[in-house]
Amino acid sequence: MKEFMLLIRNESDHQDGWSEQTHQQFLKACEDYIADLKKNGKLKSAQPLVREGKMVSGTKDDWKENAYANSKEVIVGYYHIFADNLEDAVSIAKRNPEFAFGKTARVEVRPIKMKEQTTGFEYPK
Repeated sequence: MKEFMLLIRNESDHQDGWSEQTHQQFLKACEDYIADLKKNGKLKSAQPLVREGKMVSGTKDDWKENAYANSKEVIVGYYHIFADNLEDAVSIAKRNPEFAFGKTARVEVRPIKMKEQTTGFEYPK
């Protein structure tokens, strides 16, 4: 199995108009999605991200710190998964509950580099 990161992107205010019932339904759908991934040995970790923070940029002599949400779309969470290949990872991403509860979600599916080919350095697991 290969490892992939699913970066869940959505508009920062996409849940603002939700009723309490819709919010609870969404949370239950996320819990079910996570339970299914765990049951099938496909999940390493998953966490939602709080919608506050900082974006750090610059150089060691000229740091800049800005609010992370300078754009309407933000990363709202991640799933670190195991999949056979990219197509399998995309299939897992398509089942994410974000898609059932709105039209602005996007999931970035990225293979995780486990080892540097030129130096042989293996990243921590």
